[in-house]
Amino acid sequence: MESVPPGTNRTGQLNRRATGALYEARARHWLEQQGLQFIAANVQFKGGEIDLVMRDAQSWVFVEVRYRRNADFGSAQASVTRSKQRRVINAATCWLIQQKRMLHQERCRFDVVAITGDQLDWIPDAFNAGA
Repeated sequence: MESVPPGTNRTGQLNRRATGALYEARARHWLEQQGLQFIAANVQFKGGEIDLVMRDAQSWVFVEVRYRRNADFGSAQASVTRSKQRRVINAATCWLIQQKRMLHQERCRFDVVAITGDQLDWIPDAFNAGA
């Protein structure tokens, strides 16, 4: 029996985790071209995850990367629900505490990189901690 390469399913397509990693890497590269500095990726805490932690000149930038093959069931941007926003904010709060910083004392923003098909849309300050 032939083995299935890591990161693919039996049809040879990327699995969900590998697809996510591919588009997060694409988003990271694009954001770095826009002048942001990469800090961390896939930061996980109980109750939340941050896809990318970046830094611009003045702010911590917490980035949610969303990919949709097409918009048949809604755009990638629309998939960032209030519940997802709360989980990202919770993870950002935990990450900042680890850095001995506090969310309310730091300049932070929450961006979304929404990729639908081949279209990449960067939405700076897509939501805030008051959400």
